Amino acid sequence: MRGKQDMDVEETYGKPVKYDPSFRGPIKNRSCTDVICCVLFLLFILGYIVVGIVAWVYGDPRQVLYPRNSTGAYCGLGANKDKPYLLYFNIFSCILDTNIITVAAQGLQCSTPQVCVSSCPEAPWVVSNSELSQTVGEVFYAAGRDVCLPGVPWSMPVHQSLQQELCPRFLLPSTPALGRCLPWVNNSAWPELPGISGNNTIYQGISLSAHDISIKIFEDFAKSWSWILVALAVALVLSLLFILLLRLVAGPMVLVLIIGVLGVLAYGIYHCWKEYQALQGDPNASISQLGFTTNLSAYSSVRETWLAAMIVLAVLEGLLLLMLIFLRQRIRIAIALLKEASKAVGLMMSTMFYPLITFVLLFICIAYWAMIALYLATSGQPQYVFWAPNVSLASCETAPVNTSCDPMAQPMNSSCPGLMCVFQGYLSTGLVQRFLFNLQIYAVLGLFWTLNWVLALGQCVLAGAFASFYWALNKPRDIPTFPLSAAFVRTLRYHTGSLAFGALILALVQIARVILEYVDHKLRGAQNPIARCIMCCFKCCLWCLEKFIKFLNHNAYIMIAIYGKNFCVSAKNAFMLLMRNIVRVVVLDKVTDLLLFFGKLLVVGGVGVLSFFFFTGRIPGLSKDFESPHLNYYWLPIMTSILGAYVIASGFFSVFGMCVDTLFLCFLEDLERNDGSLDRPYYMSKALLKILGKKNDAPPENRRKK
Repeated sequence: MRGKQDMDVEETYGKPVKYDPSFRGPIKNRSCTDVICCVLFLLFILGYIVVGIVAWVYGDPRQVLYPRNSTGAYCGLGANKDKPYLLYFNIFSCILDTNIITVAAQGLQCSTPQVCVSSCPEAPWVVSNSELSQTVGEVFYAAGRDVCLPGVPWSMPVHQSLQQELCPRFLLPSTPALGRCLPWVNNSAWPELPGISGNNTIYQGISLSAHDISIKIFEDFAKSWSWILVALAVALVLSLLFILLLRLVAGPMVLVLIIGVLGVLAYGIYHCWKEYQALQGDPNASISQLGFTTNLSAYSSVRETWLAAMIVLAVLEGLLLLMLIFLRQRIRIAIALLKEASKAVGLMMSTMFYPLITFVLLFICIAYWAMIALYLATSGQPQYVFWAPNVSLASCETAPVNTSCDPMAQPMNSSCPGLMCVFQGYLSTGLVQRFLFNLQIYAVLGLFWTLNWVLALGQCVLAGAFASFYWALNKPRDIPTFPLSAAFVRTLRYHTGSLAFGALILALVQIARVILEYVDHKLRGAQNPIARCIMCCFKCCLWCLEKFIKFLNHNAYIMIAIYGKNFCVSAKNAFMLLMRNIVRVVVLDKVTDLLLFFGKLLVVGGVGVLSFFFFTGRIPGLSKDFESPHLNYYWLPIMTSILGAYVIASGFFSVFGMCVDTLFLCFLEDLERNDGSLDRPYYMSKALLKILGKKNDAPPENRRKK
């Protein structure tokens, strides 16, 4: 008989679900839910497509994809079609430039002339003193060095071209990287470069970063990519083996985890006691002697610190032991549900690979938004102005600096050294530019809404498949033939609006968090302690709200997959059902979290250890075909393998976690709907019936058929 407390909980959080003789699992005769939100979502997607078209028509992403010379012309396009690479006259000025903010504001343009070239220099070269009196044509053009700015006349003296920075003083052997000529190192002796102090040290640093490291990384990936794939395959196998282990030995695994936690806490108590005893006779090891200090490490030599830590750990140890004593029945239920989830996943292996579909859809959403953001940021007509590297010179006082110019015109004759027509930015007036901020906000909302909708789709589809497993009276005979594909079609056809409703609520909260983070970043320097405290409270509240909405949406999608009702009703029913069984919810959540964490640790740690021993050549006895490759940076394939293993493990265990949550809600409803009689048999497994001390009165052959 249920106690008064259980009855009070039922009165507060609604009445249990009543028996429905027509219920056979996920409802097949459904109707469309949240139609208004579905229409709004489809209209929003249509507008999202229109924004993409507008951005594509008016945008000009070539400034990112193609390098731009000092005149603003693109390398590899138009008149520079045969000159795809960008050469810097003095690349050291890009490194040594002190005004980094100005450089960033000008689109990362260096304060050195840049010219498009057909190929990067292959050998070092410096203008000699004897060549200063010769012409540009003799020193540069006749020698095949087409590296001067466009329009420099053949007859111009070399010293004049160098003074006005129309031609480079030196060339360095370079290799193209992202369309830019970046210097590299060889064994030849380097001449002293004019105007550069300590150039060898700087040059070596630039060369090492630009060429050596990138080439070595590429070589390491080329040698180890096949073994990285093997490591990812091992992660896949380990994930499947762990799920199989949950089906076979879930109880011992949970027991080992619990004993491990108790052991760690017990050792912590012992260590704190030993430290406290060691400091007991020291009169200076007291909090009264130390006082308050910001040096936290100083508190480790205070006996009160170890006493407080010992008390806290002892309280945690006691609480955990009490939970094990009084909640052992519910822990057994959680273990049985974990076994049942492993069985469900084993019968529907296609669900384990559904995260690949989610990953592809997420990639499409992110790529589409990135394209829109890129095109919108580069919309408008390009503007060009005159610029000089040193406007403080007396000869530059009359120069038309910052006035509009034509980048395709011939270089103007001016006494100001280095005066050139450079790209300033894009015109801020026009139809698109007037609504540019609104279009960007629309795109950001589209990103968050579509990403959350894709995640909601995956949760609802998996919940529909696993619910069809639980509500099959005779397993596996009554399970549908294609449960995953049927759930996918059913969800898209009837519940697009409900998923969009839940995704929109979550997206608005996430955007609010992003805005709050942006405001906090902008005002961080001007805030006082009270303002920082208030901002921190707001951020904490929004974080808690986001977590709660994710939890509510997660369970609402399960109810939508089973009953086909709208989002609000499903969220309410799921919340009431969970609150009527709050103790079971907490216990199951913690047990599942422990096991999933242990599983990820097993997969990622196992792959990491194997990768370390293999790529460092510490596995003896391997044949020649299985020897580790000789690598420059052995940590690179190891970290790649670990990251890939984490992604694979997260994908597998997210499906398993969804299965556990779905079966748990179905289990709670099964307890409320049925009583185990001939007309109302339980759908749960025999293990759960045994734990609860219940049984089905009807033998399997006489139960009502599905």
